[in-house]
Amino acid sequence: MNIIDVLDKGYVRLVDTLGSDLTIANAARVSYAKESKSLTDRDIRLIKFLAREDHTSPFRHAMLQFEVYAPLMVARQWWKYIVGSSHQEGIGDSLNAWNESSRRYITEQAEFYIPQKDEWRSIPENSKQGSGPCIDWELGKEYTKKLMDYADDGLKLYNQAMQDNICAEQARLFLPAYGLYVRWYWTASLQSVAHFIQQRIEKDAQKEIQEYAKAILELSKAAYPVSLESLFD
Repeated sequence: MNIIDVLDKGYVRLVDTLGSDLTIANAARVSYAKESKSLTDRDIRLIKFLAREDHTSPFRHAMLQFEVYAPLMVARQWWKYIVGSSHQEGIGDSLNAWNESSRRYITEQAEFYIPQKDEWRSIPENSKQGSGPCIDWELGKEYTKKLMDYADDGLKLYNQAMQDNICAEQARLFLPAYGLYVRWYWTASLQSVAHFIQQRIEKDAQKEIQEYAKAILELSKAAYPVSLESLFD
């Protein structure tokens, strides 16, 4: 399995990987001019030691590449990890890459994230951000319809503008932004991926990005089971 569906129309696909758990062990062993040919219990103990003692550089020798299709509100929250990576100790911005589809150049079908009637969440009581329990489904049904109508109106205006020969980079202004699905490639080191997962899988993270973090975790575990378990421990 290299693809996991997320939300109503989104997904995460593992495109490629560089290295394995053995890569992490050998990146550490090179200090002593040593190398393992296959993963052994000794290598596993070494990986666990590296993670426990916060010796993180070996985990940056393994890379993962994902294709992500998500609402813009998720994409822009995710993007903070690309911008912020250059300010984290030991994580250079060269270890994160992000390439996103652009409606300046393409006119692919516009799709929008529409929460179902039982998915609208209330304002939390004791926080200025995040969300609380789901609201009554009847009110949720009303807002699902309102959002569908809003997206439909914006899409009609977008298509009309394109038909009237308005350039794509301006016509896209009519598309309701935050719910609009966008597609991108994300390539990052195993350490960067683990950092993203650890922060966005927490219960106080926005629920929509939690679902993407869970998908990233499941796809990453298949490629780096020992290293991810060690980093999370």
